[in-house]
Amino acid sequence: MRVAMYYNNQDVRLEELPTPQIGPGELLVKVLASGICGSDVMEWYRIKKAPLVLGHEITGEIAEVGKGVGGYRVGDRVFVSHHVPCNTCRYCLHGLHTVCESLHTTNYDPGGFAEYLRVPPLNVDRGVFALPDEISFEDGTFIEPLACVVRGQRLARLAPGQTILVLGSGISGLLHVAMARASGAGRIVATDISAYRLNAAQRLGADSVINAEEDVPARLRQTNENRLADLVIVCTGAFPAFRQALQSVDRGGTVLFFAPTEPGIDLPVPVNDFWRNGIVLMLSYGASPLDISVAIDLIRARQVPVHEMITHRLGLTETGLGFHLVAKGGESIKVIIEPQR
Repeated sequence: MRVAMYYNNQDVRLEELPTPQIGPGELLVKVLASGICGSDVMEWYRIKKAPLVLGHEITGEIAEVGKGVGGYRVGDRVFVSHHVPCNTCRYCLHGLHTVCESLHTTNYDPGGFAEYLRVPPLNVDRGVFALPDEISFEDGTFIEPLACVVRGQRLARLAPGQTILVLGSGISGLLHVAMARASGAGRIVATDISAYRLNAAQRLGADSVINAEEDVPARLRQTNENRLADLVIVCTGAFPAFRQALQSVDRGGTVLFFAPTEPGIDLPVPVNDFWRNGIVLMLSYGASPLDISVAIDLIRARQVPVHEMITHRLGLTETGLGFHLVAKGGESIKVIIEPQR
């Protein structure tokens, strides 16, 4: 079968690998759509494991069912989660599924930028979800990233009427904007250095936008009755955004670090001021099976306009171009690879 093999962001090669052979308890899935995630182009994170086949936002059809697998048939439309929790460890039992060791070590074989993938038994047990007929294969690639957004906003306790500041209007930032709008946020402000992405943020629900190179806290006050934000969501690894977040949160507010920095970077925090003002700092990584179910329902009900975020649909031979588009961060939002093309 054909795969797109990642060596680095500028070197993604079309190669051949044997089609995976499945065993008992496993599924073989024919990949029909696979989204390129922002984390796929975090080179410092990915290159240490290269060469490998990336891609974890996939939808497809079941091509083969292993012995002992019930509830699935050849031809079923599915979304498959690459990381799954054990549901039995102390972390899972306390609702902390995304720090579960199983979630950090599970995956499918070889990755979403391939014509077929093998789904291991644990993923079959708790990581395969029926894709409703109302959701196209390409729209289904948003299930995983939207589930991460659902979890982040749930943990941050986003509430109707709040002022939300989203720092960074790439795909995760735009999903946060659209999700906050669907959740009844009072005022949504988005930032970026790209006029193209700022325009997209306004189309998808932001009340106002700010160029990230401006004085963001001052501009926020101008657009928000001299108030800062109740919830600040950092959706870019650019370090200035992390400083802007600490300067833009109102008393009693929350800062959600949704994106990581590069390794080895420390963020000075004004502990004294935040202690007096009741500021909450928190992080969010990944999604639980519950969040995935919620994301599926949101997309099926068209509560979050994911289809409008798709800018490029490319065949497997064009995966390198897709990586270039996402890494460059220019006039693209969601790039989807269709491995059967």
